[in-house]
Amino acid sequence: MTLSLSHLGDLLAGYLERYPDERGALGALWAALDAGGDPAGRAAFPGDLTCSAVVIDRERRVLHVRHRATGRLLVPGGRFEESDGAPSAAALRTAEEEAGLPASSLTAMPGFGAGPIDIGVTPAPAGEEPAHPRYDFRFAFRLADDAPEPVPGAGEADGTCWLPFDRVSSPGLRAKLDGSGPADGVVPPSPFPSGSVPQIVGVHLWLERDGKVLLGLRHPDSAYAGSLWHFLAGHCEAESATACLAREAYEEAGLVIDPADLDLVHVVHLLHRPGVPPRVQLFFRARRWEGVPELREPDKCAAWRWWDPKDLPDALVPYARAAIGGIGAGRLYTEVGWPR
Repeated sequence: MTLSLSHLGDLLAGYLERYPDERGALGALWAALDAGGDPAGRAAFPGDLTCSAVVIDRERRVLHVRHRATGRLLVPGGRFEESDGAPSAAALRTAEEEAGLPASSLTAMPGFGAGPIDIGVTPAPAGEEPAHPRYDFRFAFRLADDAPEPVPGAGEADGTCWLPFDRVSSPGLRAKLDGSGPADGVVPPSPFPSGSVPQIVGVHLWLERDGKVLLGLRHPDSAYAGSLWHFLAGHCEAESATACLAREAYEEAGLVIDPADLDLVHVVHLLHRPGVPPRVQLFFRARRWEGVPELREPDKCAAWRWWDPKDLPDALVPYARAAIGGIGAGRLYTEVGWPR
């Protein structure tokens, strides 16, 4: 598919509406589009066009790749290809080629759609005639929590890293990200203190009967821990930890528990892998409950079973095993996955 002049014109018009102060810097590009020059050919178009992916993770960092030839750290990017169909698709393609991130792990920045977050202008190299600056259309994407770790591709990149907003090399992009530019920042200011990392809070039910503890067998197709045994558990939403666990117990197994009957017995501070949010896993013992465990979410849990803590299944979620060992030893706290 040929790179569409009207598509580029629409992207540029929307961009300049958001950032009117950049009209002067992009005047030559605007004039070339208006004149109908071929953006894919340097003979009639006064500049090279590239598309880049500004990948932002939960910790408000931007993915960069290190280019083998120059050693420079840049966001993944490259020239538009006919198979892309749209500049934003070209940005997604380069994120996969240079950093191993599939398009399924990236979503357009909320409120920004498919328009560029930044259009960088790189002057032509000295001595080049005629002058051909490079116009880089940069599209912003949020990284999914379950995205794979970035890995350099087989092309020009030989390394990857994450940089905070204040270390992004492009001043224009840096200003747009942190809100210090001519328009409000595309990424809202963090509600957390500087330097802090948000933690996900999980809750787990220690339900004991005749010396045995209740565990559920995760469905093979479950998004997490398929075919492994695990506690009845869930993630806190806008609620207290005990209220969350009481809700999850009813939704998953039909058990009725008063939050006041839940006592904290263990905490696991878990890091699945570097680059993903750490998790604070809370384990509560229920002193009283009503009901018998039912399979109310068969797409997540295939069976409930009471297990002797001294005779646990081999196929058990590792941090759940660590928690059971900690509770048996009378410890309140365990760390899993953190470097030592």
